[in-house]
Amino acid sequence: MSPRSASVNEELRRRSRERLLQAAVELVGERGYDATTLGDIADRAGSARGLVSYYFPGKRQLVQSAVHRLMHRTLEEALEREPRTEDGRERMARAIDAILGLARDRPVLMRQHMAGILQAEGFMQCPEQRRLAELLRDTMVRHGSPDVDSDYPMMRALLMGAVYAALVPGVPMPVPVLRAELFKRYRLDWELGLPPETGVCGGRGDKDLSRFFATGAAPECGPPDQSK
Repeated sequence: MSPRSASVNEELRRRSRERLLQAAVELVGERGYDATTLGDIADRAGSARGLVSYYFPGKRQLVQSAVHRLMHRTLEEALEREPRTEDGRERMARAIDAILGLARDRPVLMRQHMAGILQAEGFMQCPEQRRLAELLRDTMVRHGSPDVDSDYPMMRALLMGAVYAALVPGVPMPVPVLRAELFKRYRLDWELGLPPETGVCGGRGDKDLSRFFATGAAPECGPPDQSK
C-alpha cells in the first residue's frame, strides 16, 4: 500500500480536529464542563485520546474554541440567510438575535463558556474566536460606525453582558427585554432580524451540529495576542 499524500494527511487532521470541536460542544451542552473529560470528548469524536493534546493545550482551550466555532458559524448563518441583504441595520439585528438565540437555546453550554472566561486562564484567542471577531467587527462597519475601533469593543461588551444577564441562575433577564435594550441602543426597529414572537431568535437549538463543524482547515489555538 502506498503512503498517503500530504494533502490526504492534512485533510484527515482537519477532520479529526473538527470532530473534537463538535464533540466538546455536544458533551458540555449535555453534561456541563466539570462532568466532561477529555477522554469523553475523544471517545465521542472517535479519536485517540492523545490527539486532543496534539491539537489543544487543554480542556479549557478546546471548549472555548468549540464554543467560538459554534458562535461564529451561527452568526455567519444568520447574516447570510435568505433573503441575503447588505443593509447594515438588518445585519446588526440578525447579529444580536443570533447571539441572544444561543443564550436562549443553549443555556448550559453558554453558561459554562461565560464561566470559563472568568477563570484564571481567562479569555483565550484562537482561529475560531478571531473569525467571530471579524464577523462582529464587519457588522459594526456595515451598520455605519464612524469609529469602529471604539464601537466594536463596546458592541462585544454589550453582547457579552446581555448573554450573562440571560443566564444568571435564579434571576435571568428575559431575552426580549435584553433584545429591546440592544435594539434601542443601535436604533433598530423591532421587526428587523427575527423578533421573539416568530418563535426563533437566532440559535435554533438543533441537536445536529455537524454543519457547524465541517469547514476549512484552521491552525491550532496559540498564545493570546493583543488583537482582540
